[in-house]
Amino acid sequence: MNAYQTPDVEHEENWWLLVQLAYLQLWMARSLAQVLPKPWERYLPRPNPAVASPSATQRDFGRILRQIGTPATVPKPRGKSPGRARGQRPKPRTRHPVIKKGTKKPNQAQLVA
Repeated sequence: MNAYQTPDVEHEENWWLLVQLAYLQLWMARSLAQVLPKPWERYLPRPNPAVASPSATQRDFGRILRQIGTPATVPKPRGKSPGRARGQRPKPRTRHPVIKKGTKKPNQAQLVA
């Protein structure tokens, strides 16, 4: 949550709001989540199965979203783009000279000081 760094305070406030919304979503979905431990977690003590932890809820969130559904429509296939018209040739790119930067030579004022 605190890994996001920006000099702009407004961006940081927006980040905190997003993180809070994500945690709220996990908290609200905790009763819908199924606690399915990873293979290496099966020997750990079993928590209360009625209420899942935030990480267990996040693990099962894909299933929860599929179960709830989404108001968005299914994306439409658009096919392949036609590309360039036959016989059309783009203009050649303008050529620019190569700029080579060498080491800076100290000026006289820096040598005296």
